[in-house]
Amino acid sequence: MTTHVAADTAALTGRSLRHILRSPDTIITTAVTPVAIMALFVFVFGGAIDTGTSSYIDYMLPGILLITIASGIAYTAYRLFLDMQGGIFERFQSMPIARSSALWAHVLTSLVANLASLAVVVGVALILGFRTGAGVGAWLAVAGILILFTLALTWLAVIAGLSASSVEGASAFSYPLIFLPFISSAFAPTDSMPAPVAWFAENQPVTPIVETIRALFAGEPAGDMLWIALAWCVGLLVVAYAAAIAVYSRKIRR
Repeated sequence: MTTHVAADTAALTGRSLRHILRSPDTIITTAVTPVAIMALFVFVFGGAIDTGTSSYIDYMLPGILLITIASGIAYTAYRLFLDMQGGIFERFQSMPIARSSALWAHVLTSLVANLASLAVVVGVALILGFRTGAGVGAWLAVAGILILFTLALTWLAVIAGLSASSVEGASAFSYPLIFLPFISSAFAPTDSMPAPVAWFAENQPVTPIVETIRALFAGEPAGDMLWIALAWCVGLLVVAYAAAIAVYSRKIRR
């Protein structure tokens, strides 16, 4: 049974990836907004923000990486919505295909596409002056956190794609997620913010994730922030996955 699910998921993931390869502008478009924001902050606002670091791009890159993921998962909701409207899932139900494989194919495609977009953004950041003393272990830890965050947001995108009644609704849910890093420590220290805003910034999921990635890039111990970041990522992933499966089960029973 496990082999059957894995084979079905691999086949459907290949189908989704081929769609992206035929339209590589998806990855390019996903990376354009974060790169534009990064350039804007580095060249326009960076000089006015005191972060206490030698390079502002080193400070703000973790937030840009999270914005990249939030931008990319909108395409997952969009593609899933189109499949639902096109009757693909109904056709899959008439075939000997594991039901969960259709969702996992979209999730794994999102993961691959987002990792490609993240690589583009990091490459541009290096050109703009980003430097890190992180070793292999730190880079792997950063990659692990970004993968967990991508999976958590992707399962949220699955809920949006299954529940939306229009293309605009399927992708619009990502806008608050893109905005969330701006109300965190991603671009400025929280102690420079008004008290209510600072409280929110310090108690939402983006700040510990950003602080953890920033510490890993700097070659410093992440401390408790690492465990808080992991708790947020895993917690969001578990809740989003359970909700997505529940919504999917209701949809395919109709």
